[in-house]
Amino acid sequence: MSEQVPPGYYCTRDVARVLGVQPDAVRQLVHRGRLKRSGSTPRQPWYRVADVAALVAGRVPSKAA
Repeated sequence: MSEQVPPGYYCTRDVARVLGVQPDAVRQLVHRGRLKRSGSTPRQPWYRVADVAALVAGRVPSKAA
């Protein structure tokens, strides 16, 4: 099982849940430089809660089709 994430950090699954996307989309955000890994291992990275909140605050809502 995965190791425990320290307070103030999210794992990939938690970030995906907050953003309402799949974990692959979180990896793409990292690849594109919109989100930075902040610890753990390359296979199980952590992300700072503040960084995720800033990403959420900067998102532009899309119009419903």
